[in-house]
Amino acid sequence: MWPRRGVYFFMEDGEIRSNTGTGLRIVRVGTHALKPESSTKLWTRLSQHRGRARSGGGNHRGSIFRLIVGTALKARDGHVCDSWDVGNSASAGIRAGEVMLESEVSRHICKMPFVWIEADDDPGPSSLRGYIERNAIALLSNYGKESVDPPSTGWLGHYCDRERVRRSGLWNSNHVDERYDPEFLDCLEAHVLAMERLA
Repeated sequence: MWPRRGVYFFMEDGEIRSNTGTGLRIVRVGTHALKPESSTKLWTRLSQHRGRARSGGGNHRGSIFRLIVGTALKARDGHVCDSWDVGNSASAGIRAGEVMLESEVSRHICKMPFVWIEADDDPGPSSLRGYIERNAIALLSNYGKESVDPPSTGWLGHYCDRERVRRSGLWNSNHVDERYDPEFLDCLEAHVLAMERLA
């Protein structure tokens, strides 16, 4: 059963952890419902990123993850979609012209394995989920520092139009240039162990 709230970690085929030579490296960290009025559930947010299973479509205006993966696919594969990353809403006609690229984004993200931890605290600026998310991103990011787990030469993110994605090696822009609080690792471990006890 899916927890109501949590933090998720996406990996990507071909992106191997360099310090061990085994295991996939994390390429995206995220959470949801950080604003006080938000009621989005974990599975709902993951579904927004992964798109619709039956049609393969999705909505990049509702998921920054989808949006930036789409910019990279456009650049790498030559997709023509002038309305991509334009506006916060679009007419049905415009969305119809985006279906092919939305489907490619869905195919790419749906192939990405992911894990999550439950962290069911109230939405708001002091959310524990936000604390875990931003510190995990800061820890995993290669932005402005010596790379620990650099992306492979074939990583799709190299084609992204966001410099912070390219330089961090993550499908994230926020928090990639921050320093992490080492104490967050204890917090993360406690949540992992709590989930193991429930398994």
